[in-house]
Amino acid sequence: MRIAVLHGPNLNLLGIREPALYGTTSLADIDAGLQRVGAELGVEVECGQWNGEGELVTAVQGLRGRADGALINAGAYSHTSLAIRDAFASVAVPYVEVHLTNIYAREPERRHSTLAAGARAVICGFGAAGYELALRGLVANLREA
Repeated sequence: MRIAVLHGPNLNLLGIREPALYGTTSLADIDAGLQRVGAELGVEVECGQWNGEGELVTAVQGLRGRADGALINAGAYSHTSLAIRDAFASVAVPYVEVHLTNIYAREPERRHSTLAAGARAVICGFGAAGYELALRGLVANLREA
């Protein structure tokens, strides 16, 4: 089984970007942790980060035939991007939406997710640990199917 992890804009700055809000764990640390959990679960994990919306759309389109599922933290694009949601619908790859913070406890413009309706699940508010929860949940869900 192969799981893709797509990180959106500004996540390359984790660990230094607003640490009081997003924590001090770097993106490299998150990816390394996902690799460890993937090995434990017997799945291949492939991680990437893109700042542009079009780049994320292209990355999602590239999952067709290459990934059994995906985790996505589309950052601010989660709240606005019909294009990313449509890309997932086009490739029919099941995904879990992940957010480091509890988006429902933040500014009003962050309390809606355009991606959530198509997601198998949404995990938010657990910081970097949310990625591991999402990976374990998605793998279990895919294996049940």
